[in-house]
Amino acid sequence: MNALLKVFSDYLAIEKRLSLNTVSAYCRDMAHFEKILKGQAVETICGSDLRSALLQMKQGGLSSSSLARRLSSVKAFFKFLKSENLISKDPAEILESPHLTKKLPDTLSTEEVDALLGAPEIKTSAGLRDQAMLELLYGTGLRVSELVCLKLSDLDLQVGYLRTMGKGSKERVTPIGEPAIEAVKTYCISARPDFLKGRSSSYLFLTRRGTRMTRQGFWKLLKSYVRKVNIRKTVSPHTLRHAFATHLLENGADLRSVQMMLGHSDISTTQIYTHILDERMRKIHSEFHPRP
Repeated sequence: MNALLKVFSDYLAIEKRLSLNTVSAYCRDMAHFEKILKGQAVETICGSDLRSALLQMKQGGLSSSSLARRLSSVKAFFKFLKSENLISKDPAEILESPHLTKKLPDTLSTEEVDALLGAPEIKTSAGLRDQAMLELLYGTGLRVSELVCLKLSDLDLQVGYLRTMGKGSKERVTPIGEPAIEAVKTYCISARPDFLKGRSSSYLFLTRRGTRMTRQGFWKLLKSYVRKVNIRKTVSPHTLRHAFATHLLENGADLRSVQMMLGHSDISTTQIYTHILDERMRKIHSEFHPRP
């Protein structure tokens, strides 16, 4: 299966233009199936083999969402093999995904966001950088992978927008609010040169070695600030993205605009937030209808 997985990953990266992280996720999912199937030849795998593998994963404690993702990966793999005539029959075609109940991810209140954004020590270069990253993440709804890959040329701070390459190599333009603009300007003037130490880099956010900030590095920084301000929730970089969307909708933004800013290709992905709109409509109805 290894040789076919290599062909599949090349297809995802080159033809489907998926990101390296997404391609790696597909391959990791398939590695789990390969381990359970113990090197069984691809052409001999049938639907019952895949069902048995999924059952083992479920019995091992895998959540429905993780099972659904792995099933999606195995379906994509065998569909590709069938389209390339590498197998005569697709064994995953008849498999059904587990029923999933969509729920809104954990988010932060505006007070918690304010506390988090005020946590960095802005008397230091690292604090100025961290504040700029937090402000930009919350102020634009970027994915953390998009944030750490930003280059100086991606931003127009005078006009107030940035360009980023999202999933599927799709470029989008996102507005930047004044607090984030000011934080990034201050970082670029007062702190970024300290990280460069005479070196050059096209990337916006840098480490002490003058290299690009990584997702893992930012995650560690975020965790330290969450502890500092005593937020008891589980907070990840994605939590600020959810807070961005939630707070926009709570304050009157429409779902389509939020979809565009988040970079969701399908409005159905953004519709996990529709309960916020429902609550706002009920409030408006109760407040303004003559017979509430």
